[in-house]
Amino acid sequence: MNPKQTALVLIEFQNDFTSEGGSLHGAVSGVMAQNNMLANTVDTVNQARAQGVTIVHVPISFTPDYRELPSAPYGILKGVVDSQSFRKGTWGAEIVDVLTPAEGDIIVEGKRGLCGFASTNLDFVLRSRGIQHVALAGFLTNCCVESTMRTAYELGYQVITLGDCTATLSPEEQEMAIAKNFPMFSVPMDHKGFLATLQG
Repeated sequence: MNPKQTALVLIEFQNDFTSEGGSLHGAVSGVMAQNNMLANTVDTVNQARAQGVTIVHVPISFTPDYRELPSAPYGILKGVVDSQSFRKGTWGAEIVDVLTPAEGDIIVEGKRGLCGFASTNLDFVLRSRGIQHVALAGFLTNCCVESTMRTAYELGYQVITLGDCTATLSPEEQEMAIAKNFPMFSVPMDHKGFLATLQG
């Protein structure tokens, strides 16, 4: 895999998910601890960046009154509103310190829903850089990561999902997504396998 044609897309590595005191951290902390996902992601980012992989951060954020969403949101986005998560200008919406974007990284703005492509210029960013391979990491495994994975697959990218760099609400959901859904729309790998493919 040519690193220059590869992007590592980091979905919602923000304090509300990643950090003690984050509004949604308690919901994902079990899976995060079980698969060591944050440390694995930091290792992957550092090694991939050094090899010339494009690092793309895709955070989600909303105005304090969530006016970007319907007046009566439901499902996962209702949970975001109810927990007052990812509000612009708050600590919870900031990218976690250990993954602070470095010079040369790209921050894609405008994510308001589940898919990283839907309300952003992510596709333009990737195509303008000649990216063919897209590796995905982040939250939630079976929600935003999976939604982004499906779109990337349909847009013609070669998609890799990094199972040990993702987390969701329970071990059962994590295992089901990786075992049953990821193989339909991506090549599932752990982070070590991905890094070995870059080097090989």
